[in-house]
Amino acid sequence: MTLQLTIITGLSGSGKRTVAKVFEDLGYFCVDNLPTALIPKFVELCKRTQDNITKALLVIDARERHFLTQFTPIYEELKFQEGIETRLMFLEASDEALQRRFSETRRPHPLYETTDNLLEAVRIEKKLLSPIRDLADIVVDTSNHTVHTLRRYFVDLFSATDNVGMSLTLMSFGFKHGLPLAIDLLFDLRFLPNPHFVPHLKQLTGKHTEVIDFMMKEPEVNETIEKLLNLLEFLIPKYEKEGRSYLTVGFGCTGGQHRSVLIAETIAKRLLLEGYKVRVAHRDIGKE
Repeated sequence: MTLQLTIITGLSGSGKRTVAKVFEDLGYFCVDNLPTALIPKFVELCKRTQDNITKALLVIDARERHFLTQFTPIYEELKFQEGIETRLMFLEASDEALQRRFSETRRPHPLYETTDNLLEAVRIEKKLLSPIRDLADIVVDTSNHTVHTLRRYFVDLFSATDNVGMSLTLMSFGFKHGLPLAIDLLFDLRFLPNPHFVPHLKQLTGKHTEVIDFMMKEPEVNETIEKLLNLLEFLIPKYEKEGRSYLTVGFGCTGGQHRSVLIAETIAKRLLLEGYKVRVAHRDIGKE
């Protein structure tokens, strides 16, 4: 029987405890802050137990003093071990978001003892963890999430996607609100006609019928959809062949209200009809 092992790591304050609770609710056997050297022993016990543990989750981070030096070789060995499917998830957030969270909770940063400056501690940890971030199968930026929206995000992502096959996330966003940090492919849609400049469409979004009708009358919109869809249909099997479990595709326009929303929604519906596992996230819809 194959053991599905998920390891969550990342920056302090990025929401690892919240995400671990989601996996616990999904039936995973979860352990927080396990000493890094005990990971192989933990895996061995899970495989030998009579309790039929098939899904397990570990949360390991900078709190464990040997994490930075011991984790990489142990993880790379696990990736090639028979009878275990291992995925590594890395959570991160912007400097501003992490500062705010530590200020609100009044909890000390794990590296605070190395410096009396919180921002410096955050940046030191980012630099120290960058090699481990590069190993991750999925990177999630939690900057714009609350505890509740982060939980919803992972429930939507994993409750229906723990089966075989790659999970796709199509994300709309607005360039004026900044680039998403955790995307694999990015498409700039600012060349398309902009409903923002049509008075009766300005306050609507790409989900509204009026905006859809306006956009779909333009030949270049339909042509763009077809070309993007053809490209994704070509690329997705290539990523799957490389063993990717998750792929996030970003569609950007100026404000993240009209063009990017419509394109993401339309392509998602087409991919769903083709049997792909797809979720849509509109990062900036509703923002000014």
